[in-house]
Amino acid sequence: MRVSNAATEHCNEALFTVVARGPQVGAKPSVVQTYTVAMNQFSALFKRLGATGAKIVSVNGAGEEGSASPAAATPAPAKQPAKKPAKKAVTSSAPKKKPHADVPVNTYKPKTPFMGTVTENYSLLKDGAIGRVQHITFDLSGGDPQLKYIEGQSIGIIPEGEDANGKPHKLRLYSIASTRHGDNLEGNTVSLCVRQLEYKNDAGEQIYGVCSTYLCDIEPGTKVKITGPVGKEMLLPDDEDANIIMLATGTGIAPMRTYLRRMFEPREQEANGWKFRGKAWLFMGAPKTANLLYDEDFLHYEKEYPDNFRYTKAISREQQNAKGGRMYIQDRVLEHAEEIFAMIEDPKTHVYMCGLRGMEPGIDEAMTAAAAAKGLDWAELRPQLKKADRWHVETY
Repeated sequence: MRVSNAATEHCNEALFTVVARGPQVGAKPSVVQTYTVAMNQFSALFKRLGATGAKIVSVNGAGEEGSASPAAATPAPAKQPAKKPAKKAVTSSAPKKKPHADVPVNTYKPKTPFMGTVTENYSLLKDGAIGRVQHITFDLSGGDPQLKYIEGQSIGIIPEGEDANGKPHKLRLYSIASTRHGDNLEGNTVSLCVRQLEYKNDAGEQIYGVCSTYLCDIEPGTKVKITGPVGKEMLLPDDEDANIIMLATGTGIAPMRTYLRRMFEPREQEANGWKFRGKAWLFMGAPKTANLLYDEDFLHYEKEYPDNFRYTKAISREQQNAKGGRMYIQDRVLEHAEEIFAMIEDPKTHVYMCGLRGMEPGIDEAMTAAAAAKGLDWAELRPQLKKADRWHVETY
């Protein structure tokens, strides 16, 4: 049925007052805010509030006696019957959507992988760096269905060959390092940031990772088995005014690169129809300056968007912490603890951590000390943030 423009315009001109209460961490009370919107703006507002963990307290026609002010939105006496019918009416016309319900997952599975083609493979390290890290891009054209993904997801790679038992190698998951539009902004590529795994076994032999070596050595034009995408843990909130704190070591920078490109690359901004207005703060850990990945890009964003982006490095073999030891990312967190917690107390702030699993205890220790300095218990605070979908961790 086609609805006339006149009918919809009349509904959209009516204004409504929405009162919402956002979750607050620590001992502080909830944050209560009011919004005045037209009916055609309900969906966008509810989606934004849901992403921050806020709850709708009441919805009324603007100017009605039942419209609530922030002061009136604290738990109210039972004698305000006008609020319940209004809330019920809006809920029925705009049902609450499950978070990230429309995110693509497992479009391609191990038994039926997509065959992507390598288009480029180049080193991300400078002279004097430790190890080997490559930026690898795959062409996704021709897929039916198209392999689509969004920032914060991962894909699986199935390396060629067989294991010691004569069976095909199993897939390995890698965090995606490109935005949904790809590095070429044409929506038909995906990029990875891959470090070659190397270690010595009990016999003292040098061992190299199967899949990481396969990828680091791969030549443009090679066909590769790709699965996925997978993951909803590291997705960005839809709120353009959100604050994003990022803690990364090594190739854990991959999802952070996607966020920052989405936020600050001019052509990405045009393609997204999404304008980031909050504050983004990246803490990056590396053993040497030569091992800092995508460093030039981040320095450029910091220069171009000084009010929105901050870049803090922890270079363990070149910098010292306050105790004279090596500078690790947890030391930087301690240095800036007061500022970090001031941001965390804002319900619009999300924290993302990605890298080696060994970074987690150090970050936990730093956050515990920082919270204690403010009279807070990190062991209680972190689950609150997690429940509010504001604490995101992906380590390996």
